[in-house]
Amino acid sequence: MSLRVAVQMDPIEDINIAGDSSFALMLAAQARGHRVFHYDVKTLAWEDDRLTALAREVSVKREEGAHFEWLGDAAPVDLAEDIDVILMRQDPPFDLGYITAAFLLDRLQGKTLVVNDPREVVNAPEKMLVLDYARFMPPTMIARRLEDVRAFQQRHGAIVIKPLHGNGGKAIFRVGEDGENLSALMEMFNNTWPEPHMVQAFLPTVAKGDKRIVLVDGEVVGAINRKPGEGEFRSNLAQGGYAEAAELTEREQEICAAMGPDLKRRGLLFTGIDVIGGEWLTEINVTSPTGIVAIDNFNGTDIPAMIWDAIEAKL
Repeated sequence: MSLRVAVQMDPIEDINIAGDSSFALMLAAQARGHRVFHYDVKTLAWEDDRLTALAREVSVKREEGAHFEWLGDAAPVDLAEDIDVILMRQDPPFDLGYITAAFLLDRLQGKTLVVNDPREVVNAPEKMLVLDYARFMPPTMIARRLEDVRAFQQRHGAIVIKPLHGNGGKAIFRVGEDGENLSALMEMFNNTWPEPHMVQAFLPTVAKGDKRIVLVDGEVVGAINRKPGEGEFRSNLAQGGYAEAAELTEREQEICAAMGPDLKRRGLLFTGIDVIGGEWLTEINVTSPTGIVAIDNFNGTDIPAMIWDAIEAKL
C-alpha cells in the first residue's frame, strides 16, 4: 500500500539530520514506498470546504549537505483528496497560529489521517495535559501573581519557573532558596507572556537525568536518559545536555501504564513524556515529540518503523 504523506514542518533545509525525528519519519515512509510531500504551515488555505497547502514532493537521504531533493515545483495540494496521511510536525510555540492550523486540519476528519489528532493536540497543551496525572508530579503551581509564586517558593525552597507553552528547554529559570530576583523574574515573565507560568519545586535529582520516554499508540517503545551539561541544570539536548541509554524504573512503568490507554483513546499516536530522577513526571509532549533517533542509536530499535506500523494499521 503506497501512501501519499504530507509533512507539515519547519524548513527542511535547516534541520539537523543526525537527530531530527521528522526527518527519520520521512526516511522510513520513503523506504516503504510512500510518496512524501513537504509544506509550510503558513501556506494552509481553506475555501469552499476545501483545505489546501502549497506542497512539494521530496526525496530524502541521510547525506549531510545533500539530504533532500525536490521532485517537482511547489503547487497547491488538496489535503483531503490528494493526501492520505499528514504528519503535524512543526515546532511550537503553541500559540494562536499553531492552534488555528490544528483547527483547520481537524476539518479533514474522516478524510485524511492527521498524526497526532489535531483536535486532541489543541486539547492537550503539554504542560496542561500533565495535570491529569498530578499524583506523579513534583509540587507544581500555575500562576502569574507574584504573591502566589512567592508563597509557593517559601513553602518549597528552590524552584523552577518556565513558560507554560515553551519548548526545547528555553527560558527555564532556577530560583534559589533565598528567593533572590524572584520579583524581577516574574516581572519579565508577565511582560513577555500573557498566560500564567508553570512553577515547580526544584528537583536536585535532575542531576541523575531527565528521561524521555516515547510511546507509540499508548505503548512504551523506548527511552533515553538526558543529563545536564557542565554549568547547566537543564538536561534538554538542545541546551547542551547529553544522552545515555536507559531502562524504565517501576515508577516510570506505573506512570506509562496510567496514561497509555488515555493517549491512545485521544489519538495521540506519537508522544514523549519526561520524567526526572526516575520518579517525577514533568511533561507530556504531543506537538512535535523528539528523541527517537537517539533512542534507536542506543537500543538498536526502529521507532520510525513502529510509528508507521501504527499509522498503517489505522488506515
